[in-house]
Amino acid sequence: MAPSVLQVVLISAIPVGAAFIGATVAALRPPGRIVRSSIQHFAAGVIFSVVAVELLPEVRRGHDPFEVGWTFAAGLALMLGIDEVVKRFNPAGEHPGARGPSAGQLVPIGVDLLLDGLLIGIAMTAGLKQGVLLTIALTLELFSLGLAMAVTFGTAKVSVRILAPTGIACLMIVGAVLGRTLLADASVHTLAGLLSFGCAALLFLVTEELLIEAHESADTAVTTTMFFVGFLIFLLLGMLE
Repeated sequence: MAPSVLQVVLISAIPVGAAFIGATVAALRPPGRIVRSSIQHFAAGVIFSVVAVELLPEVRRGHDPFEVGWTFAAGLALMLGIDEVVKRFNPAGEHPGARGPSAGQLVPIGVDLLLDGLLIGIAMTAGLKQGVLLTIALTLELFSLGLAMAVTFGTAKVSVRILAPTGIACLMIVGAVLGRTLLADASVHTLAGLLSFGCAALLFLVTEELLIEAHESADTAVTTTMFFVGFLIFLLLGMLE
């Protein structure tokens, strides 16, 4: 039985709370490079594990290679397009100023959060367990995002550095509700296609955002190990019935 809209709102609010905590920590006491890299590696491992263990089996249920192929390609194309927009508005070497990130940075982040929320709603429609595990993974992602965004707001007031990332993170709740309400009665084929689309977006997030930023912060044996720790923990959790 699929969870209610209220349950979806409450569950998807957990990552938003993580973004608030991350932003608060960074605004009041910025974490060191190794700590930040460890968190990002761990979050990347968790998301990769949830995609492999929980989402891909649901994708395969549709048994339609063409459908899965084009929706996966569409997810990748969207993320590449968003990445290109970021590069155009934020050229290499340009650093955020005291006023914080530009619209060219915030818009892609907002789109990504809407997609993540939509994926939570879809996963919960497919099964509460999948939705909860994905939510936990995205909670770690948003904690990391809150840390990073609070730093990019530069010398803005502490309240701005905390509330701005939290407000943007609320788009995840919007996406989750849309996913739950619009896709409540979706067919297996529709869900498989949308989950395939979401898997491409999540894998892009892991390989092109979390891990790259983690390596730029600090690249040690300890931080690298955290990726595998995150993967293993959620692999074991996924095996529990």
